[in-house]
Amino acid sequence: MKTYQSIGSLRPVLATFAALLPAAAWAQAYPAKPVRIIVPFAAGGSVDLVARIVTSKLSAGLGQTFIIDNRPGAGGNIGAELAAKSPADGYTLLAHSSAIAVNPSLYSKVPYDPIKDFEAISGLTSYMLVLVVHPSLPVRSVKALIALAKAQPGQLNYASSGSGTTTHIAGELFAYMAGIKMQHIPYKGAGPAVPAVVGGEVAIHFGSPSAVPFVKSGKLLALGVTGPKRSASMPSVPTIAESGLPGYDVTSWNAFFAPAGTPAAIVKRLSVEVGKGLHQPDALEVFEAQGLEQASSTPQELAAMVRSELTKWTRVIKAAGIKSE
Repeated sequence: MKTYQSIGSLRPVLATFAALLPAAAWAQAYPAKPVRIIVPFAAGGSVDLVARIVTSKLSAGLGQTFIIDNRPGAGGNIGAELAAKSPADGYTLLAHSSAIAVNPSLYSKVPYDPIKDFEAISGLTSYMLVLVVHPSLPVRSVKALIALAKAQPGQLNYASSGSGTTTHIAGELFAYMAGIKMQHIPYKGAGPAVPAVVGGEVAIHFGSPSAVPFVKSGKLLALGVTGPKRSASMPSVPTIAESGLPGYDVTSWNAFFAPAGTPAAIVKRLSVEVGKGLHQPDALEVFEAQGLEQASSTPQELAAMVRSELTKWTRVIKAAGIKSE
């Protein structure tokens, strides 16, 4: 009788364990075919760079092919919508920037909900932007740039990697806080935006880390970084806040998502593998050279950050009156 009762008391536990077996088996078998990673920006930008590193690490760690699918446009909204509407089976993933938390406040209508339509997997990298100018522009400091913009209202152009991206928001916030007017020139990603500034097509850019190599080669001049402290990769470059615009702070990040409903076991396995890959010496070396900081996280940590960023940017965008174009 005692044995019967003990077994009976275990039945709920055994049932729960049995229910978990299919999911666990699925996660162990995953991935059984190539996996697509949607990057909602053009090739050559920060998100694309990090996604390609993650792709190589996941391929090596999970023994399957991971393929980058660049879908630029609308500040990342086109690619994000495609990912949100894809099957939640782990075979379509999304590598996005902090624009995923900015766009809902920036655009009148966004075709996805960053909380409800995605499963957070892991943070990837974080970074501050760098305010760069073409050497032909007669300014060598943030204060000089602001003075020139005030003397020539609306005549200075700045490039962004697309309407709604962090590089766009950084420029709009700068203009708002400085009391100046600049003309926004959107490109389809950092890939085409940075060369446009290097070639003198546009004079100013709030660049992602993809602009750093051009600063180091002397093809662009760095006036300031957008974070609360100086960049370890460019310690001689002051923050914009300490250079004439107190309180200015724009820090960006890249992260990894899956469509809502993707099995938790698969999300967890991907998160663990991403963390392993991002901590490998060769990945860290690339990040350091590009001014990126490794920022892997648990799914729960990333989800909490997205919610926090949504609140922050809703407040900032409303106060500054920033709108998409």
